[in-house]
Amino acid sequence: MRFPRRAPKEARVPSRSAGAAAREVEDALRVPARAEAAAFFDVDNTMVVGASIFHFAKGLAARKHFSTKDLRRFVWQQVKFRAGGEGAEDIARARESALAFVAGKPVAEIVAMSEEIYDEVIAAKVYSGTRALAQLHLDAGERVWLVTATPEDLAKIIATRLGVTGAIGTRAEERDGLFTGRLIGELLHGEAKAAAVRDLAVRECLDLAQCAAYSDSINDLPMLSLVGRPVAVNPDSALQNEARRRGWEIRDFRTGRKAARIGIPTALAVSTAGGAVASGIAIRRRQERARQAGHRRR
Repeated sequence: MRFPRRAPKEARVPSRSAGAAAREVEDALRVPARAEAAAFFDVDNTMVVGASIFHFAKGLAARKHFSTKDLRRFVWQQVKFRAGGEGAEDIARARESALAFVAGKPVAEIVAMSEEIYDEVIAAKVYSGTRALAQLHLDAGERVWLVTATPEDLAKIIATRLGVTGAIGTRAEERDGLFTGRLIGELLHGEAKAAAVRDLAVRECLDLAQCAAYSDSINDLPMLSLVGRPVAVNPDSALQNEARRRGWEIRDFRTGRKAARIGIPTALAVSTAGGAVASGIAIRRRQERARQAGHRRR
């Protein structure tokens, strides 16, 4: 009886575990991190259709966490800020009202509810095009931050769900595990948002000339002007004109929904007063344009 000859020891190939093979594949596909480069994304109307804080507020109201009357008051105050003016008085009012609807509420409870609201409502409102842009930066080994006036606790939920590096937002004061309804520092808006990006760049050793920023609003011109690659996403008319003038890239992922275009949140639908507010603003703007045209003709 003959037995098959065994291969010489030097000819044998050692077996490898599936785990080792998988690690080799992961190492081969891993993209070297670009330590000095990052991308900064605004949230409202850039990453998400409408205003994220309104989606959260509407979800909390649906859970009977506060009254519809409180929600209407909050909507009215925020719409005056977003669609009205940008003066110091407007910003101060927005700052005072931004977190009034969670004053005295447990932080852990609001965060848990907000996670549910993201999954139920906001996930479907994420612009797939903007999300793809963020993924391109991640795939290139760059870090990606959301930079938004939305309260930071809520912004971090969005960042975690999207799988990006982190979020910078308006900071809410907490005491004994409860929201006080007050803010720490400035509302993250305009120049304050740009300052937050500068601070982050210093902490993370970023070269802003190698970074990108994405926003829909002319209010974010200070942030967009900081980076080497500014991109106008779903831009309002003022930013669109400025981006064209400066030769900046423009991306538009909108589907034509008016609420997204002008930055008035869909949460206005919870109140018939919301429609009256939007109509009143539009009428006042038309009247103002007519007056200005009349002056020019004279």
